[in-house]
Amino acid sequence: MLGDSVIILRPEQPVYWKKGGNFNLSIQQVSLTNWSAGGASSMALNTGLNLFANFKKDKKIWDSKLTINFGFNRQSDRRFATRKTNDNFIFLSKYGRELSERWYLSTQIDARTQLLAGYRYFRPGGAERDSRNRISDLLAPAYIQSSTGLNYKREFKNDDKVSIIGSPFTGRFTVVMDDSLSRAGAFGVIPGEVIRAEAGMSLTSSTDIQLLENIRWKADLNLFSNYENLGNMVVNFNSVISMKVNKFITTRIETILIYDESVLINRSDKPPGPAIQLQNLINFGIGLEF
Repeated sequence: MLGDSVIILRPEQPVYWKKGGNFNLSIQQVSLTNWSAGGASSMALNTGLNLFANFKKDKKIWDSKLTINFGFNRQSDRRFATRKTNDNFIFLSKYGRELSERWYLSTQIDARTQLLAGYRYFRPGGAERDSRNRISDLLAPAYIQSSTGLNYKREFKNDDKVSIIGSPFTGRFTVVMDDSLSRAGAFGVIPGEVIRAEAGMSLTSSTDIQLLENIRWKADLNLFSNYENLGNMVVNFNSVISMKVNKFITTRIETILIYDESVLINRSDKPPGPAIQLQNLINFGIGLEF
C-alpha cells in the first residue's frame, strides 16, 4: 500500500517457447562493355533462411529447425545462362523426455530435399555449345530419417549448445518421385520403385558455439549405417561460421559435405561411382536476426 494506491506484483509467467531465426542475402554483379582484358558479364545471388522453435516444460522438450538455402549465377555468354549453385531444404524435429539433468530419451525426424531441378552440364565431343542432363529434382531425391535413442544435451550460460543423439533404432527412407530417375534406379532405389527403406543405426550431433565476440559456429553432423552393410556410413555434415560486421552486415562461410555409396557421381576421368560431395560458400551481405 502506497498512499491511496495499491501496488500488485504479478508473478512472472513462465516462457515455454523460444522462437527465432535469421535471413541472409548476398548479390554480386559484374558488367563489362568493350572490356579489352576480356571476360563476361555475370550476376550471382545466394540467400538463406533459418527458423527455429524450441519448447521446454517440466521434463519435456520439443526442438524444431528449418533451413532453406538457394543460390544461382548467370553468365551472359553461355548456353543455359542461369545455373543453380545452391539448393537445400532441411527440416529437423526432436521430441524428448528428461531422464536426468542432461540425458533425454528422444525421437527425431530428419527430412532433406531440394526445391528445383538440378542438371549436369557438359560439352559433347566436337560440339560448340554445352548440353545438360537432369539429374535431380524436388523430392527426387528426398531423404527421411526417423531415429529413437539417448540424447545428451547441454546448454551453457553464454548460449552455447551441444546435443548428441545415439540411436540403435533408425529408419531411413530414400524417395525418388520423378519417373525417369526412378526408372533409372537413381540414388539407390530399385529401378521402377519410388521408395527405398533401410534399417540401421545413427549418430546425430548439433553444435552452436560462440568462438569469438562476433564469430559464431553452428554445425550439424548425421551418420547412418545400414544393418545390411554395417560400417558403410552415410555422412551429412553442415557447418556455418557467421562473422557479424554490424547489426545488418555479416560474412558467412558455409560448408556442406555428403558421402553416400548409393549415389553415383559422374566424373570426366572415371566411371560413375560414389564420391565425397563438397560445397563451400563464402558470402558477404545482409544478415537479419529475428
